[in-house]
Amino acid sequence: MSLVEIATEPSSVAIFAVALSSSAGASRVKAKKQNDMIPFYYALTVIIWGTTWIAIKFQLGVIAVEASIAYRFALASAIFFLSLSVTKRLSWIPLRQQPYVIAQGCCLFSFNFVCFYLATDYIPSGLVAVVFSTAAIFNSAIAFLVYGRRPSGQTLLAVFVGTLGVFFLFFPAFNGTEFESKALIGLALSMTGTLSFSLGTIVSTHIRNKGFPTASVNAYAMLYGAIIVCLFAYIRHISFSFDLSVQYVGSLLYLAVIGSVVALTTYLTVAHKLGPEKAAYMTVLFPVLAIVISIFAEGYQFTLLSVVGLLSILTGNVLMFYKGR
Repeated sequence: MSLVEIATEPSSVAIFAVALSSSAGASRVKAKKQNDMIPFYYALTVIIWGTTWIAIKFQLGVIAVEASIAYRFALASAIFFLSLSVTKRLSWIPLRQQPYVIAQGCCLFSFNFVCFYLATDYIPSGLVAVVFSTAAIFNSAIAFLVYGRRPSGQTLLAVFVGTLGVFFLFFPAFNGTEFESKALIGLALSMTGTLSFSLGTIVSTHIRNKGFPTASVNAYAMLYGAIIVCLFAYIRHISFSFDLSVQYVGSLLYLAVIGSVVALTTYLTVAHKLGPEKAAYMTVLFPVLAIVISIFAEGYQFTLLSVVGLLSILTGNVLMFYKGR
């Protein structure tokens, strides 16, 4: 009896039907478990992103900023390469696309973090996180300048409210005292780093639209980012050293493993399940956590204007991502 004849036997058909039903059931159970984990991944991403800013503070002082960033992304890249190789999901990026990956590494995993690390030395880490949350404003501006995408009225309102919020948040810095001057430097560095991040996002979108796996692209981009920082440090004659203190090593591991690998993975999982618009609401939540941490860990004190500024920035973010029914 042939395989076809066996398959068409009534009993065989029943067996196949049961097998298919069991397989479909197992798939549904797996999908349900994954969906049940989405709220956990969402909350975990917000918590990680909200706490990485204070971890950056622990990287400052003894070791050069460039060295700390190079260590962070070299380690994160190694973890990505290892995990992707073990699971056989590592993809080679063609040479013609490598310049874009290098640009992504420069903007997302190099220059922007140099700005953020330096900014954290001038202003509370929570304020850096709040300024970074305005990345959507830069994204809209760059999309208009590069692709000619006209922003909607809602987007323009979000940009106005968010920009007004930044002004209110840093309004005391325009008085000109030494502390306020430091705040302006911190603001300038934060804005420059956010602009770099937005440029990197545009480059990343170009690569993703070409169909290349995000995880593999990030592995190469992080490696390139670490190399670029090293070259920058070499040109400036910055020597590399290492701090074996628990504070430095612990914060480095947290930033590299949890902040760069775990959070990126959980964010992409959420974005895949819920869509990028809903996932983007994380930028409304994590600055609040970062500010709360700054209050307790760095002694940051709210003023009426800073409260108005924070609420304006968060409102601008909500307006930017809100999609009417």
